[in-house]
Amino acid sequence: MVEEAPAKLLAAARRAFAKYGYAAASMDDMTADAGLTRGALYHNFGDKRGLFAAIVDEIDSAMAESAVEAGKAAGGGGAGLVAEGAAYIEMALQPDVRRIVLLDGPSVLGDPSPWPSQGRCL
Repeated sequence: MVEEAPAKLLAAARRAFAKYGYAAASMDDMTADAGLTRGALYHNFGDKRGLFAAIVDEIDSAMAESAVEAGKAAGGGGAGLVAEGAAYIEMALQPDVRRIVLLDGPSVLGDPSPWPSQGRCL
């Protein structure tokens, strides 16, 4: 159960942040949806902002990985670069990604350039 807690919290919080945005997402609702307590959230992520940062990192890292795979599938070079960009933009248009990473992410976490996932993008 202890090992499953972070994944359950991440899934519940991602749904809440996507639906309500960071400011309106309730920690009580997220933990109830995950079947856990606030203590589990604090233990695993520190606070609501820490949970949000983990979700942004998870999403942004998955986007970067998918973009790289699209570039490889296109054969690299210029075609690969275009394929990476197109894949990233396509993912960024998904409502949950747009809300969490592109809209709320910078307002909650600040400038994206120092985010851990940004280094993996490069």
